[in-house]
Amino acid sequence: MKILITGSNGQVGSSLVKLLNQMPEIDFLAVDRERLDITDCKAVNKLVNEFQPNAIINAAAYTAVDKAEKEVELSNSINRDGPKFLALAANRVGATILHISTDYVFAGDKDGEYIETDDVAPQGAYGQSKLEGELAVAVSCPRHIIMRTAWVFCETGNNFVKTMLRLAQTRDELSVVADQFGGPTYAGDIANALIAMVQHIEQGKQAKWGVYHFSGMPYASWFDFATAIFQAAEQHQVLTKQPKLSAIPTSAYPTPAKRPANSRLNCSKIEKQFAIQPSDWRVALNNIQAYK
Repeated sequence: MKILITGSNGQVGSSLVKLLNQMPEIDFLAVDRERLDITDCKAVNKLVNEFQPNAIINAAAYTAVDKAEKEVELSNSINRDGPKFLALAANRVGATILHISTDYVFAGDKDGEYIETDDVAPQGAYGQSKLEGELAVAVSCPRHIIMRTAWVFCETGNNFVKTMLRLAQTRDELSVVADQFGGPTYAGDIANALIAMVQHIEQGKQAKWGVYHFSGMPYASWFDFATAIFQAAEQHQVLTKQPKLSAIPTSAYPTPAKRPANSRLNCSKIEKQFAIQPSDWRVALNNIQAYK
């Protein structure tokens, strides 16, 4: 089996590389932005034609949610056009494409969990670009899996866990938003889920193409997540003392881009089709020494 991975320096991309390095039976090519600009259609076609992958996992993305409000063209180029070019190339060589999307395609105002067929209504440029990327992938390659996830974190890159630990080094008190809810998702678990899906498909088992949700459990607010982070950090002696946390509303922390109040993704579809369990983010925090 041959897998092409884009965005290899990102959180999910680096987690995929780490996982696949332990799986010698899989031939993989992991490329970063320097090796492959996914917005360059000719470059994408050339690399895919040369490597002839069975599957392409697109972990490349523009993720600067606030900056996207001003860099709309750049966000669209990376989150919409790039996935389209990868999907078209995958279709030409008979490969499957697995594309990572986001909770930001939803308005975030639903009372319960979001399922895959709920109406989409992005509230900002980032979410809109990711939605258009989903649509472009779906129409460009019949053999597609779109995985929506949320609140991604791991030992590398920029994420909430690392930000909280950094701030705790210099502040005794922190204010954290408590009225936005979602499922923190460990990037290593996303990587495991993606590879499991590829293996399922390549083993000839029936696959239902389309959109799947995969995120962490249990659901939490950012305040809940921060509390758990500092408890784990103190337990594992990453911090000698936890900062005092204050719960604040979203209105007290204005940002250029609107954040979904509800990012809770229902993951029953991926569990039923691929036997993939939701990520338990509390387990990932047991490795908190590696986040420093």
